[in-house]
Amino acid sequence: MQSNVKLIKKETVAEGTMAFYFSKPQGFEFRPGQFADYTLIDPPQTDDEGNTRGFSLVQAPFEPYLVAATRMRDTAFKRVLKDLPIGTELKLDAPYGDFTLHKTESTPAVFIIGGIGVTPVRSMVAQATHDNTSHKITLLHASRAPADLPFRTDFEKFATENPNFVYIATVESPSGDWKGERGRVTAEMIKKHVPDLGKPIYYLSGPEGMVKSMRQLLIDLKVNEDNIRTEEFTGY
Repeated sequence: MQSNVKLIKKETVAEGTMAFYFSKPQGFEFRPGQFADYTLIDPPQTDDEGNTRGFSLVQAPFEPYLVAATRMRDTAFKRVLKDLPIGTELKLDAPYGDFTLHKTESTPAVFIIGGIGVTPVRSMVAQATHDNTSHKITLLHASRAPADLPFRTDFEKFATENPNFVYIATVESPSGDWKGERGRVTAEMIKKHVPDLGKPIYYLSGPEGMVKSMRQLLIDLKVNEDNIRTEEFTGY
């Protein structure tokens, strides 16, 4: 579906990370975990990377807006996006992608995610919580510091509402009162939070290097490769 969408609001959701809320076109449908291409219309500046970017649809289908969240690198697209006046229109081309939650509710889901790679997961967990599905969902969310965990408060809220959802945050540089896991995701950490390694479907999302290393870690743990799904976030 191609349509114009209007910028409703923007906010900071983690250190150096912003979320942009857009109007949802009438009749627009998508599956949680999919993404959209957004194109700036006649931007005041551009560069070799162009005027179009793909962003995961952060909000679930039942929620009111289309939301894109991104780390704010110094590119023309992101400089323009950051400064866009509320009410500005962008072109939307969506939905795309198949990084979506499996249908069989008796099969658990384990998400191992780096930083902003959590955007498609927020949509999936929000919808599963809203629909009261029986998927057992575990999210291991890794980042440098607590301030770098996008949508942490949302996930903590879903964990209180959804008895089937467990949120585990781990950071490499914890603050003094940090109560979560510490360091990078390791084989020991996975085994601690995933009692039966052979049962779940695993979803990996984040920077390319992290996704590759987590995939190898799971293979070393004898996880069936058919049960590993990945989404690499380029231009991180």
